[in-house]
Amino acid sequence: MTRPSLTRDRVVDAASRVADAQGLVGVSMRSVGRELGVEAMSLYHHVANKDALLDGLADWVFERIDTPSASGPWRLEMERRARSARTVLAAHPWGLGLIESRRSPGPATLTHHDAVIGCLRASGFSITLAAHAFSVLDAYVFGFVLTEVNLPFHPGESPEDFIADLGPVAAQYPHLAEMIAEHIVGHDYSYGDEFDHGLALILDGLEARFDRA
Repeated sequence: MTRPSLTRDRVVDAASRVADAQGLVGVSMRSVGRELGVEAMSLYHHVANKDALLDGLADWVFERIDTPSASGPWRLEMERRARSARTVLAAHPWGLGLIESRRSPGPATLTHHDAVIGCLRASGFSITLAAHAFSVLDAYVFGFVLTEVNLPFHPGESPEDFIADLGPVAAQYPHLAEMIAEHIVGHDYSYGDEFDHGLALILDGLEARFDRA
């Protein structure tokens, strides 16, 4: 069987599979070559070095996140983008430490950032408020995913099961006990549901600031 010819896209796709399996620490020219069944030296015809490979991985992530449209309502576009980013990063959490760290961002990364700013500007945001909005939305999404993928639950364990293992907390931590009793236990609680509530709070605040401006 003839092996498909190597291309830059195939190399980056293979790197994403290695990252999914081993994290970014496992990504090297050698490991990606093994994933493709070729010698590492073959990759240098398509990516200059490991830094270029990581730049490609950052682009790979941004290519999978919904890009906001300048013709749509800014709030709906930012909401759609935030939910998409959460889905992509939760599936590929290695992207959290990568996508805003590259000194040589690729075209997909730059196009995505330009589109976010363009959507906000087209709706009437000042440059300053657009920068604030971009920053707070990304900080929220990235931070939420980082928390979500590191929750200390065992597979199949519910929040209520986890709380039960903590033992009684009412006497020493009354406010925590109140939240557990009134918000979690018996309420089919899922931490993931907090995402939409938090996103709405941020968008409400941005909308209020935008309206005042």
